[in-house]
Amino acid sequence: MSRFRPLTPHALVAGLIFTVSMTLAGDDFASPKDVFEKRILPIFKSDQPSSCVQCHLAGVDLKNYIKPSSDDTFRSLRDQGLVNLDKPEQSKILKLINMNDTDNAGANLLHAKTREAEAAAFAEWLKACCRDPKLRNAPKLVAAELAKPVRPNEVIRYDRTDRLLESFERNIWGQRHRCMGCHVEGSEQNRKLVEKNGEQVSWMKKSAAETMTYLIRNKHLIDIENPEKSLLLLKPLKEVDHGGGKKFLKGDLGYKDFRSWIEDYAKVVRDEYTKSSDLPKSDPRQLKQFSSEIWLKLANPPEPWDEKLLQVTLYRWDDRSKKWEDTPIAISDRQASFKFKAWQHTLTLLAAPGSDRAKEWQRGNAKLPNGKYLVKAHVDRSGRTLTDWQATMRDDDFVGQAEFEANWRTGYGGMTAVDVAKLTTPSSRR
Repeated sequence: MSRFRPLTPHALVAGLIFTVSMTLAGDDFASPKDVFEKRILPIFKSDQPSSCVQCHLAGVDLKNYIKPSSDDTFRSLRDQGLVNLDKPEQSKILKLINMNDTDNAGANLLHAKTREAEAAAFAEWLKACCRDPKLRNAPKLVAAELAKPVRPNEVIRYDRTDRLLESFERNIWGQRHRCMGCHVEGSEQNRKLVEKNGEQVSWMKKSAAETMTYLIRNKHLIDIENPEKSLLLLKPLKEVDHGGGKKFLKGDLGYKDFRSWIEDYAKVVRDEYTKSSDLPKSDPRQLKQFSSEIWLKLANPPEPWDEKLLQVTLYRWDDRSKKWEDTPIAISDRQASFKFKAWQHTLTLLAAPGSDRAKEWQRGNAKLPNGKYLVKAHVDRSGRTLTDWQATMRDDDFVGQAEFEANWRTGYGGMTAVDVAKLTTPSSRR
């Protein structure tokens, strides 16, 4: 008679648990080298970009932090403060991998699988490394042996999409009233144009983030190699066919803002910012721009102003201090027309960053308070801005100013008008 008895169900379950436990234990105690070769090296050798590209347009990739060997990669990360030796699951490198773009749910979803795979691979490998006393205490690498991006941190931060979005909001989104009549997705006029010309007409989305993402991904409106030839500039200039007519003059505020953003974006993508001194200098006092549907008209411009760029700047009267505010509250520019006896355009509202006015307008209530205003007008009579798009209005372009009472309304039908004949030139400006 056999001395072996059939295993009971309880014994089978216990054996299965033991087998699984031993398998898991084997994974838990896999060597750092084995985990590295199995999970990290494929990332290092892959031709595909890492999830870093969601937030960084240039200057950094996860591969920049990996060296050919497991030991050297760990020491490099450890020496840069990217590893928590006692709590590897809280290592900074994992936090960097898991960062995503809070303003772009679609991009987060697109990169989610890549990010999860990268984070899981590094988490397993770091856990194995941190269990090894010899590896934890291995000598430091010399600075030249550290694996890290070649660009300095200032450039890496500048190349982030969230920084680019801030610039997009300040420049293109702040001037969107020039284009939104036809190009805002879903509007009545837009639907007619889509039926006639296709979905590419709807490049302006419901938010700045969605619009920027669309422009970056679709690329047909932006020329990375020759930014000044981008359709996003040539169409409103009407240098190529544009059903909406001429919306820009070279050197006007819209063209300046659109081109400034496109030029900067192209340099970021081409990885041309190599050191901190290459980065454009920003002025923290620069006023924030807010698009509006408030129209202003200067009636009866004289013939010498015909087809010249005319810029208006508005100041509000402060009843408490009994003087004009120091900074302008609105600005606009467009070509004047002697034939049609008018200059008219929507106003771009201006507010100091962080001010109560900026916060209110940021919530979508971009309206001017009624009251007393001063308008100052400048005309580029020499055509200087047509040849130098970065040129600004000068003192000798000043043609006069006028005070007026305004009861602001939105829309073309609610336009506020000031006759050019009311413009005066103070003796101090003559």
